Amino acid sequence: MNSTISFFLDMGDGTPIYRQIIRQIEHAVLSGRLKTGDKLPTIRSLAVELKANPNTIAKAYGELEIRGILETQVGSGTYISGKKPGKESGRKNEGPERKIRELVGRFIRDMQGLGVEKRELARVITSYKEEV
Repeated sequence: MNSTISFFLDMGDGTPIYRQIIRQIEHAVLSGRLKTGDKLPTIRSLAVELKANPNTIAKAYGELEIRGILETQVGSGTYISGKKPGKESGRKNEGPERKIRELVGRFIRDMQGLGVEKRELARVITSYKEEV
């Protein structure tokens, strides 16, 4: 199985690159875009794709491996484990609801920064068609 996620970096976000990668992998697992057994890109290939330092990618993968979300098989690659993000400790507010609130909040702030008013957002969202 191969991963079904496109990574991107938002340099204006203020979030460290490795945390952005972690967040994207966690969101993909929680949303079902990445499933148990899916293979992630190699550290080197993802570093080239994102124009990032390989050590940054390794840091993100390493943290996710410590959390039990990723499994690395030497010589084979890095795979999604069966563990879901946010379940590794007793931390509250680390589940999908918090992540959804963060994304929605960022989206609203970004849209306001572009001059789109809140009442206009519903129309923008309902008229959105993903380009493939």
